[in-house]
Amino acid sequence: MLRLFQGFGIELEYMLASAGSLDVAPQADWLLAEAAGETTDEYEEGGLAWNNELALHVIEFKLAQPSSRLDGLAEAFHAQVRKANALLAGRGLLLMPSAMHPWMDPLRELRLWPHHNREVYDTFDRIFSCRGHGWANLQSMHINLPFADDAEFAVLHAAIRFLLPLMPGLAASSPVVEGRLTGLADNRLAVYRDNCRRIPSVTGAVIPEPVYDIAGYREQILGRIGRDIALHDPRGVLDAEWVNARGAIARFSRMALEIRVLDVQECPLMDLAFAQLVVATLRRLCAGEHADPAALQAWRTADLARYLDAAVAGAERTEVHDGRYLAALGWHGSSAGIGQVWGMLVEQAAAAGGLDARAERALEHYLRHGTLATRITRALPAEPDRAGLERVYRRLCECLAENEPYAPAVQR
Repeated sequence: MLRLFQGFGIELEYMLASAGSLDVAPQADWLLAEAAGETTDEYEEGGLAWNNELALHVIEFKLAQPSSRLDGLAEAFHAQVRKANALLAGRGLLLMPSAMHPWMDPLRELRLWPHHNREVYDTFDRIFSCRGHGWANLQSMHINLPFADDAEFAVLHAAIRFLLPLMPGLAASSPVVEGRLTGLADNRLAVYRDNCRRIPSVTGAVIPEPVYDIAGYREQILGRIGRDIALHDPRGVLDAEWVNARGAIARFSRMALEIRVLDVQECPLMDLAFAQLVVATLRRLCAGEHADPAALQAWRTADLARYLDAAVAGAERTEVHDGRYLAALGWHGSSAGIGQVWGMLVEQAAAAGGLDARAERALEHYLRHGTLATRITRALPAEPDRAGLERVYRRLCECLAENEPYAPAVQR
């Protein structure tokens, strides 16, 4: 059994799109079959697995087993991106990054995964109506971190829920919905928090409740979800642990906590740099470098959720006016922008040896140019047309193919 920070799981989701039009291409089943030689929901190569998702135009790459290190994983993920793109090219398709497709119409274009586990997806669709952006149009990075017992669960869960509000200020990459700049940096999280509104207990406030023992979590969170879902799922198709959609969820089946609020970036280099930074910061929070870990447990869900909502809108430009919150991270002062706070956390992580050289350079790119949402917004006029969107998102596809950060010329 892995103990705290002894292993890491990473999952990256991408869209399949037409190489010509960049419209979504619901052909993940074809891609998996082409790679594996048979119809399947999983293909494994080089320590990484390819998996389907609910939407047929989305493919997930993930570590097949937890890794003891995060450095070097960007190259491993990029190798799978290159292989997938090579297969897709023969059908006039490619992989597209970022957390939301910029002009997808989910009502018209969503196709659900039609093969293994179809009953699960059909049940989701019947209960929640998946033809909306909150189900059909969102891609993220998940970070899985292990715990061995109640004590480790308590300290890790407290640290993660405390740090969640800052994460959109690092990783927001979804400023465009249905061809329009909405004014929000992280539209994926904005639609994510409402996609289960028919059964509110499934998502909660996105920030998890302050529950710090395994038995309590099973009863207070999973038990409530299970009871609420059962009213709509009398056959028991859906499992409460699998349905749980908070911004960080407990996976007791593998004794890990999974962080789900990070938008996927333009290339694995950026995603894995962010993963290194998040993990390095969580290490220090769990160690009590600036605040007693027990004090982190006392933070109210409502307060953390309010900070998260602000970051969904403003990303790195969001101001945090709470000296107590900032002090727990090592910031001296009563207010700071989220981008400034991440700049400090990058310095702390680098000083502690938590970042490799490539991650440091990638994080310098973020600190210089802002979130991917900010970079996309700067590259577009206030009311973008289809040609302008295609120009920006085609370049993002090239960044994914080449594993390089996106740095646009400012169009405003």
